[in-house]
Amino acid sequence: MASGCTFLKNRYWVLRHGKSIPNEKGLIVSSMENGTLKQYELASEGVHQARLAGELFLKELSEKNIGPENVRICYSPFSRTSHTATVVASVLNIPLEGPQCKAMADLRERYFGPSYELMSHDKYPEIWALDEIDPFIRPEGGESVADVVSRLTRALTIVESEFEGCAVLVVSHGDPLQILQTILSAAKKHTGPGGDLTSVMQAINIPSVLSGHRKFALQTGELRQLV
Repeated sequence: MASGCTFLKNRYWVLRHGKSIPNEKGLIVSSMENGTLKQYELASEGVHQARLAGELFLKELSEKNIGPENVRICYSPFSRTSHTATVVASVLNIPLEGPQCKAMADLRERYFGPSYELMSHDKYPEIWALDEIDPFIRPEGGESVADVVSRLTRALTIVESEFEGCAVLVVSHGDPLQILQTILSAAKKHTGPGGDLTSVMQAINIPSVLSGHRKFALQTGELRQLV
């Protein structure tokens, strides 16, 4: 049972994708249509970051006596996250196309809407300022923090139903991973009624919890154990 989150059957690590070509170009690439294009995969530095993250993950697994057969890699289908997962799986000697790895659309990048798509990443603070005011408000045509919580909860529910006693590596993006950490951190502290995943997530899905997701920011290629 995962320490601190007794409703979870697995241990979780998160990994933000390595430095990507959009990161190098300073572009927001958040739609599924654009995000899955090969031209937006990892930059060479990002491949190196992914390899280092894989080696660090392997070291942490060894320290916890977790064998590779108990590892699961769940990743966003965007090219930068698929590329990262491919590199990490190679380090762990796990086939990406095998049963231990799973591409999940619900782990995709937060869609910031058409007015931000392919624009400068200097516009991110505008969105995050809106999140702090009300994480239930959507950028025009895009996803709110609460929207992302809904699909991350769905992804977590699927993972928990399919795997048990595993070390699950979630390979995703900056905003979704900040938001995932926010809700799991709040879930650890939740003392209200209902101990199942769905009821806990409903209880913490409130503005005062979700508005602070930026404090869980990850650098590109950064690995972090959650629970």
